[in-house]
Amino acid sequence: MDSLPIFVTLKNRTVIMVGQGEAADAKARLVLGAGGILVDESAVAATLAFVALEDDGEAAAAAARLRARGLLVNVVDKPAMSDFLMGSIIDRSPVVVAISTGGASASLARALRGRLESLLPASLGRLADAIFAARAETAARHKTPSDRRRLWERALAPGAALDPLRPLAAPELAVAAAITGQSEAQDEVCEIHVTSADPGDLTLNQLARLGRCDWLVVDGPVPAAVIDRARRDAVRLAARPDAPPAGLGIILVG
Repeated sequence: MDSLPIFVTLKNRTVIMVGQGEAADAKARLVLGAGGILVDESAVAATLAFVALEDDGEAAAAAARLRARGLLVNVVDKPAMSDFLMGSIIDRSPVVVAISTGGASASLARALRGRLESLLPASLGRLADAIFAARAETAARHKTPSDRRRLWERALAPGAALDPLRPLAAPELAVAAAITGQSEAQDEVCEIHVTSADPGDLTLNQLARLGRCDWLVVDGPVPAAVIDRARRDAVRLAARPDAPPAGLGIILVG
C-alpha cells in the first residue's frame, strides 16, 4: 500500500482553492458537498488545499507555498506534486467508497467505479443508518464486542438477511429482525491449503471465513497476499494449538 486511505470530515472547515476553471469547479463541488468552506490562498487558517493550475511551474510554486504552511496539498491532475489524491467516489451516504490507482490511471479508477456502482443498491445508505440507529438495542441484547461482531457478520454475509449487495425495501425492519438473532461463538477449526500466491484462487467460502476468523495460524510458506485477507484483529498464533481457542480458527497451510 503506497498511500494511506483516509476520510476527512470537512463540515464547517475551511479549504483553500487556488485556480479556476472546470477542474477547480469539480473539486469545489466535492468540498462543498462534504460541508467544507472554500477560501482563497490569503486565508489565515485551513484544513487542506487544492491547486488547480495548468502551468506546472505555477502549480509547483503554489503547492510549495501552501506546504510550507503545514497544509496537505492536492495538485489537480498532477499526482507527483500532490500530498494526497482524490479517488473516484461512489456515494451511498453515509456509505462512501473511494477508488484510487495512486495516479496511475484515472480511466481505470472510473471503470472500477462504474462496475461497483452497479453492485451497490440505493438502499445501502438506509441500511447503514438503520444499523447505527439500532446500536443501543444491539448492545443491550448482545453484551460483548465479540458478540456484536459475530451478529453483524452473520447478518451481513452473502445471502443473509442484511446482505449489503441485495436491495432492501425496508432496511429498518430488516435490521430490527436481525438483532434478535444469535451471536454466540461457534467453535470451529478450518484448514485451508494454499496452492497459489493469488488470494483470488481461494473459494468465496474460504475468503469469507478468513475475513471473519477469530484466530489464525500460518503453517508453512503462505504468501503475504493471502494472509492479508484474514481479519486484521484476529489473534495470530505461532503454532497449531493443542487446545483450540473459542470461535472460528483458520489454519493456513503452505
